[in-house]
Amino acid sequence: MRQICVFLLFITLSSCEYFNVKKTSSEAILKEELQTFNWNDVDEYPSFSICDSLTAKQEKQQCFGSVLNTHIATYLQKEAIIVTQDINDTIDLQFQLSEKGVLTLLDAKVDALTIAQIPNIKTLLIKSLDSLPEIFAASKRGKQVTTTFKLPIIINVE
Repeated sequence: MRQICVFLLFITLSSCEYFNVKKTSSEAILKEELQTFNWNDVDEYPSFSICDSLTAKQEKQQCFGSVLNTHIATYLQKEAIIVTQDINDTIDLQFQLSEKGVLTLLDAKVDALTIAQIPNIKTLLIKSLDSLPEIFAASKRGKQVTTTFKLPIIINVE
């Protein structure tokens, strides 16, 4: 009988949540934080120095796209592009901006007619990036991060 009482006491104490200690490690906290983290949005968009006076996040994003678009369009206008057919095309450019502020052209979706008329269009687009003013990288939680984005460029050559 005594053995049964000891056994019942042991089962009672071991089934009790009193002895279970919940351990929260830094890894568990990090894993939980990473699940709630929105990886597709940044706290501050990439920027040029002329966009620094803007405070709203959306305005800075529009300013960045506008400055980049204007710079590429101006560069292409300076080039002596000769075509035999009028071109009115929208080129979708995909860029990557590193955390150090280095802009790289990843992809350019160009219409076949545009490539036939301007075979070096991708080279010209890459060269246009060489003379860009300093770019400040996007930031997430106070850290500069690498971002990718798309930008449409309208090509109109007559």
